[in-house]
Amino acid sequence: MYNLSQKLVSEFIGTFALIFFGAGSVCADQYLRASGAGGIGLFGIAVANGLIYAILISALADVSGAHLNPAVTIGYWVTKRLSTLDTLAYWSAQIVAAIAAAYSLAAIIPESVWRPAGLGTPDLALDFTRMHGMALEAVLTFFLVFVFFATAVDANGAFKKVSGFAIGLMLTVGILAGGPFTGAAMNPARAFGPAIAAHHWTNNGVYWVGPLFGGIVAAVIYDRIFLRDRSAL
Repeated sequence: MYNLSQKLVSEFIGTFALIFFGAGSVCADQYLRASGAGGIGLFGIAVANGLIYAILISALADVSGAHLNPAVTIGYWVTKRLSTLDTLAYWSAQIVAAIAAAYSLAAIIPESVWRPAGLGTPDLALDFTRMHGMALEAVLTFFLVFVFFATAVDANGAFKKVSGFAIGLMLTVGILAGGPFTGAAMNPARAFGPAIAAHHWTNNGVYWVGPLFGGIVAAVIYDRIFLRDRSAL
């Protein structure tokens, strides 16, 4: 059994890697496009984010649950799988890790490369209102957290042993569907870290309200409908 300190280190390392590689893939795409190489495109960015999430969940799930996302953590809190203090501790580790990862990217990659991409900070497409953005982020995050609960939380889940694969695929699909419109963060930390380092705050609230709401709804529905006859895991 791991103690809270070990769990927080796990959340820090995992979230750092998720933001570093996730936002880094956006910067890499920008660099390749600028150099005339064509870029890795939306599909490449989606695969990079999905793969790193799947890898990290597989590596760290037994330590901290590998939330790496405040929207997942709030789902644990609202279903009483995590205490309020532990939830705040998880959030702190995730947010600090996201900021550290973003500043690390900014220090390693030349500003001329990351600045045009906003250091991978998600933002809304033209003619996409904040309400549209919050709604889309909420729906995308709903399915991400729903799959998380179905595979990583539910002991009887069909994909319990390979939950990281299923969750990573859900993240990939979410980015493919929502990336052009909101950047498909589905994770407040994913938006907040790069926003601080790049000083790009436009519409940042969208990526808190939408994902947290979607995460709560998904967790409550799965818990009340599919886990109601079982104790919290």
